Amino acid sequence: MASRPPSHTTASPSSSSSSTPLSRLQNIANHMASPSVTSFPPDAVPQAPEDPLFGLARAYKADDSPNKVDLGIGAYRDDNGKPWVLPVVRKADEVIRNDPEANHEYLPIAGLAALTSKAAELLLGTGSPALSEKRVSSVQTISGTGAVHLGALFLAKFYKVNGANRTLYLSNPTWANHNQIFSNVGIPTAQYPYFDKKTKGLDFEGMKSTLANAPDRSIVLLHACAHNPTGVDPTPEQWREIAAILKEKNHFPFFDTAYQGFASGDLDRDAGAIRYFVEQGFELVIAQSFAKNFGLYGERAGCFHYVAAPASDAANTTTRVASQLAILQRSEISNPPIYGAKIASIVLNDPALFAEWQENLRTMSGRIISMREALRSKLEELGTPGQWNHITDQIGMFSFTGLSEKQVQKLREDFHIYMTKNGRISMAGLNTRNVEYFAKAVDSVVRSTE
Repeated sequence: MASRPPSHTTASPSSSSSSTPLSRLQNIANHMASPSVTSFPPDAVPQAPEDPLFGLARAYKADDSPNKVDLGIGAYRDDNGKPWVLPVVRKADEVIRNDPEANHEYLPIAGLAALTSKAAELLLGTGSPALSEKRVSSVQTISGTGAVHLGALFLAKFYKVNGANRTLYLSNPTWANHNQIFSNVGIPTAQYPYFDKKTKGLDFEGMKSTLANAPDRSIVLLHACAHNPTGVDPTPEQWREIAAILKEKNHFPFFDTAYQGFASGDLDRDAGAIRYFVEQGFELVIAQSFAKNFGLYGERAGCFHYVAAPASDAANTTTRVASQLAILQRSEISNPPIYGAKIASIVLNDPALFAEWQENLRTMSGRIISMREALRSKLEELGTPGQWNHITDQIGMFSFTGLSEKQVQKLREDFHIYMTKNGRISMAGLNTRNVEYFAKAVDSVVRSTE
């Protein structure tokens, strides 16, 4: 005779069906009544606002208007509004794929030497005494952002000699990420005037006055060319005056260059300010990006360079700085990525590919210049109130239009045109099919909000 199961394992259908919902309700009630057990409550970790540019891109993608125009994106687009892979980059990629020795091993901590050495030559010139005297230390970074961060980290840790003032001066306005990068490493920031809203050009007198009155040995961040976000650059003569002030005050220059060759189409011209400062004997640092001028946005290829001032022990100083940069790099990313570095290195080290790259740069910069000319021409043909010469006076990917936040909002609501609220537009977002539409929209908005 089979034994019966223990009585405690049996349950009536009615008790099973009635207890489960009750226990679930009790669990829900207990959970609702329980205080938060997180170590990161809202007062310690508040909800951060969405990045404005990425929020703008999200809104643009969600807009189903056939007339929508994206002027917020900071990336080159061809006349069809599409991303453009540089032909020379395709050739370099072919070289990598056909190399039987290609692999995915780690790069050295300082990066691909074939890239960093040529990147320094690109900025300083092949005949630069700073290079021949071994006064330059270069480290491959996570594009320009990583280069700025590595420089900020280095200065936060080591720029303390002779009672140096740790405040870093940024242009007003500047690339939004500059503020975040330096505040993250504890370097206080201040501003020097830069954009003149009346002339839509450079507030040169305001800039000079602030830098001349800043505490001695302040750090000054300078955009080497194609100032982001205004597109306003000092003239060569103005750069010389700026250098004279920085030298008199013993300020420390920190150059950020993301658009060499992309701004004017001339690599040497776009490096002119950096080369002049080096020639004047400054000790300085440079953050260099290959995102824009190679179209390697997602590959994050860049370099950070330290340049020592001429001195009997300059080479020794450079060696010491390089050793500390390597330690900082090791703790941050260990080793930089290889693919974008190889692409740029192959092009920079091959004379034929380098010449082709220069032609690709002229194609990109030329198209943007033509869009500036077309936009200004159409606005003037329409008789749009105001002066529009600043559109062609400015240079590079971005233009500060002078449009107000209210006008920008109206352009978005009425015409499905997306741009940052400060009136900055990416000239690469304009093409022969939408530049007239944009000009007419601007004309309408300016007239209705006068």
